[in-house]
Amino acid sequence: MQPPSPDQCLAATPLVDSDHPDVRAFAQRHGQGATRREQAVSLYYAVRDGFRYDPYRLDLGAQGMRASSVLSLGYGWCVTKAALLAAAARASGIPARLGFADVRNHLSTQRMRDTMQTDVFIWHGYTDLWLEGAWRKATPAFNVELCDRFGLHPLEFDGLQDSIYHPFDKSGQRHMEYLQDRGSYAEMPLERIVADFRAVYPGWLHAAGVRSELHGSDFLQDVAKEPGPAL
Repeated sequence: MQPPSPDQCLAATPLVDSDHPDVRAFAQRHGQGATRREQAVSLYYAVRDGFRYDPYRLDLGAQGMRASSVLSLGYGWCVTKAALLAAAARASGIPARLGFADVRNHLSTQRMRDTMQTDVFIWHGYTDLWLEGAWRKATPAFNVELCDRFGLHPLEFDGLQDSIYHPFDKSGQRHMEYLQDRGSYAEMPLERIVADFRAVYPGWLHAAGVRSELHGSDFLQDVAKEPGPAL
């Protein structure tokens, strides 16, 4: 599939809802800088650190996956935080699309490992931003406080270099490996994501619903229980 071009990545979509008034207000407030690159960097840090990463309270319904929902909830996970960054960028006039990959994550909680029955995370999400004539990858998922608790280096973004998960944590242990590229999209391919989650993680979603079985659990509490020198 041919990835979308920059001019196809400026309009609002149902899930990357850059026309939502809250998204537009967020973009205006945080998209500071004299250039598009400076504005994109400012938006990246506002999304990365302004909203907690919480993979437990996952809701794959349309409302739960909209970019604007992250603003009202105050938290998100890799896909929804990437959608918020893309929506805020579009609201600022910066072409943005969603990128996806399958990754092996060596730092998850025991509860997640038991529920997912694997350390492979499919449809891991990041944002592609069109800056100074090229697509730049930015991953705003892990807020800096959570990185400190996990013993991870927080991901920085300068608008010039790709910013994806570091392969090792602060102690030198392997953190994340990219296994498969799933491409870039102007709109979130939600139906495919839901279908694949049901097939790969039969114990993660409620049988007939779209919410995670872990929705009522405390992610940070479980992070604190994980062994390791940095936890």
